[in-house]
Amino acid sequence: MRHLLVVPFALLLGACAAPLPQPDPRQAWVELYTPATNLLMADRLDRRFWPDGRYFQVSPGAHELELRFQFETGGGMGLDRDFSRITCYLRVRYADFAAGERYRLEADSLGLGVRAWLYDSRRRPLVEGEVTNCGPF
Repeated sequence: MRHLLVVPFALLLGACAAPLPQPDPRQAWVELYTPATNLLMADRLDRRFWPDGRYFQVSPGAHELELRFQFETGGGMGLDRDFSRITCYLRVRYADFAAGERYRLEADSLGLGVRAWLYDSRRRPLVEGEVTNCGPF
């Protein structure tokens, strides 16, 4: 059973080691950001599997981005040291992606709450993400 988990993990590490492609100036680039203790991965673009979890690159216009966000949560008041990993699925819909523009999608947790925002290159918030599902999976 443990061997079945090793292969996807090794593939994930290999993808992280590969350099990012050069952004296509005819498309919009969406970089992902979360604090180092969390994990934010691109999952689907317009309901289709996205092959590289590190970024999105989209044509101009409207798109739906789906992401997987993982964070750890611990017991209350520092008494319980049992941490658990929570996975949330996020959806961001934005109608005006522009060619050549660089966007930043950020996600973070506060307790059990999760927030995600899409920003433009001037750091202006464009749209808030929607949490579609969360749990210990």
